[in-house]
Amino acid sequence: MSLSDENRAIIVTRELEKALANYNQAVIMREHEQWDAAANRLYYAVFHAINSLLIQDKHEVRTHHGTGMLFRQTYIKTGILQEEHSDTFTLLQTMREKSDYNCSFEATKGLIEPLFDPSKKMIDTITAIIKKEPNI
Repeated sequence: MSLSDENRAIIVTRELEKALANYNQAVIMREHEQWDAAANRLYYAVFHAINSLLIQDKHEVRTHHGTGMLFRQTYIKTGILQEEHSDTFTLLQTMREKSDYNCSFEATKGLIEPLFDPSKKMIDTITAIIKKEPNI
């Protein structure tokens, strides 16, 4: 799909807005100790932030797996983003998949709470890159 620069900018903005909305929903889930839902929302918060960066740079991805692969190849292996961001995304993806699909898995505060700060840091870092602000 070929996007005009104007349409690309609109989609990037909407992806970032969705990232922040999902993060804020995760915070609400944390307040209510709904750890499965918090894991899901954190994953999607970071997923939408990554998508905003990929779209800004004119990449097209159709799957969650493809998003992760292209993210690592384009931004982690090149040093644009630190390895810790890849680790955060991988862990969030694992927690979301287990929480959503494995009825014997129990997301707990101890598993999910430590993911909030790295997720927010990742969203803020990606936002700064997109807005061409100094690195956070």
